[in-house]
Amino acid sequence: MHPEIIRDGPGSCPICGMDLIRKVENASALMGIQLDDLLEPTDRFIVSSISVTTIQHKNVQPEVAALGTISYDTRYVNTVSARVSGRIEKLYVKYRYQHVHKGARIMDIYSPELLTAEQELLFLVKNDPANQSLINAARQRLLLLGMEQSQLQQVIQSGKPSLTIAVYSSYSGHLHEAGNSMPVMEASPGRMDLAQITEELTIKEGMYVQKGQTIFQLFNTDKSWVLLNIFPESQGIVKTGDAVTIVPETAPDKSFRGRIDFIEPIYRKESKTLTARVYFDNARLQVPIGSQVRATIFSKAKEAGWLPKDAVLSLGFGKVVFIKTGGGFRAHKITTGMAYGDMVQVIAGLNAADSVAANAQFLTDSESFIKVK
Repeated sequence: MHPEIIRDGPGSCPICGMDLIRKVENASALMGIQLDDLLEPTDRFIVSSISVTTIQHKNVQPEVAALGTISYDTRYVNTVSARVSGRIEKLYVKYRYQHVHKGARIMDIYSPELLTAEQELLFLVKNDPANQSLINAARQRLLLLGMEQSQLQQVIQSGKPSLTIAVYSSYSGHLHEAGNSMPVMEASPGRMDLAQITEELTIKEGMYVQKGQTIFQLFNTDKSWVLLNIFPESQGIVKTGDAVTIVPETAPDKSFRGRIDFIEPIYRKESKTLTARVYFDNARLQVPIGSQVRATIFSKAKEAGWLPKDAVLSLGFGKVVFIKTGGGFRAHKITTGMAYGDMVQVIAGLNAADSVAANAQFLTDSESFIKVK
């Protein structure tokens, strides 16, 4: 056996011959860490020396960016109805979305009821002209059936009944069939089906209508609204009455200001965003229905406690932070409010003196779920 060699220094590497350097333990790095800390489960306590942050109390006026579309204001939907039963002899409108002006002739209807009422009036005018009470009653009946004053006067002067009655529009707007719902202009980005704009009407000449039947609907284009998408992180910020700036993407020079007039209390079909309405007068701007818009909502200033978003971790069932305690960090549940920019409002669960990890994701254990007492 070789005698044991005892060296005072580190010596040299027996393989490469390089001088070895004695390793010195850094005792300061372990100061404040107890053995119990190291034995804590990794899903409850984490030993780390990462940077920390605290709640910042400040007055913030959030600005929320949103996308949306211009749509019809359904409060100004008008109808064209048949006052008599009969057959459509002539249609003067040809396709959906056709713009109709107030006073425009929509169609002519042949009505046996109207023809009988005209013959009764002409009989009274010819055979009993002195009986003004009956004549006036017959005239009033024809007016109630939808005959215009000028057409009625022409019937009396000619002495011959008119076989049809003209139906005029009392409103201006885009034409839609009553049997077809208004085109859906969701707040989510999308375009109208251009093939439907010039699609023929299903109502044709020769079809019969019933008294009181709504045949067409007219959507007023001068009174419109903007439908804005409000995403979940901004739903606690946007309130009714907040000022908003609207910029149409097709006409940026036609930007205008308004306010949030209504926030729909339900989620639209297949949408995870709330819809906010901004009413505006489109008579001067003439922004096309269906135009995409960008909006900036100016919410009211709010005094609150804020943490950086990176410091808050979402576990699905709640929000947690890693609060500094002893030689490491412990998961701690908090209650959050609105989110704005890179900050999250803290409603409850933390004090002003509490220090939390600036990056909660960095301390997440990927192999075990975080447990909070």
